[in-house]
Amino acid sequence: MAGLINFEDEKEVKQFLDNLGMEYSYQCYREKDPEGCQRLADYFEGVKKDYESTAQVLKHNCEVNGHGESCYKLGAYHVTGKGGVTECLKTAYTCFMKACHTKGKKSVDACHNVGLLAHDGRALEGGPDPVAAQQYYVKACDGGFAPSCFNLSALYIQGSAGVEKNMSLALKYAMRACELGHVWGCSNASRMYKLGDGTEKDDEKAEKLKNRAKELHGQQKEQQIKFGE
Repeated sequence: MAGLINFEDEKEVKQFLDNLGMEYSYQCYREKDPEGCQRLADYFEGVKKDYESTAQVLKHNCEVNGHGESCYKLGAYHVTGKGGVTECLKTAYTCFMKACHTKGKKSVDACHNVGLLAHDGRALEGGPDPVAAQQYYVKACDGGFAPSCFNLSALYIQGSAGVEKNMSLALKYAMRACELGHVWGCSNASRMYKLGDGTEKDDEKAEKLKNRAKELHGQQKEQQIKFGE
């Protein structure tokens, strides 16, 4: 039947993939479709393993079209210097910031990365910025990103310049991380209820959260075994 590809025929598959690349290139550069550019970048990265071309398309799509997913991935390339781009956390921070403020697929992940880099300080001229870290962790946590909720909890447990120690908020975000399936969020929340940090002591809640942490840990180990198989 016309239109069907025989995936056991290498020549036919190669022709199909080449045609796909040309189609995505047309969408990107002739039709100026940001989604087409993202597809082209994914094609270069996943099919051709051509990371330099991938980086070029990502840069174009981020800087010209402001495409969030491309900005996010370009930021990841700058973290490691992949695809021949400059290895630079400051540039990565800028890319993640752009992606964070879009409504793309990776906006929440990007906000978390902005929080991490602000918390760490290596991407900023003035060193760590706990206030910025807190703001972007909140943004990512509100988007349902469990590691950001957990990091917020840790930030409030430790306290720092501009972000005062606040055990009740630490518990709030540990609980939110736990609800989203974060093992250590459940573990920390359990400990806080056990000790009465940020809340009244509640052995029953502490035990339930401890059991939830064990359950999540067991699920993760099971997934790792299945993946290994």
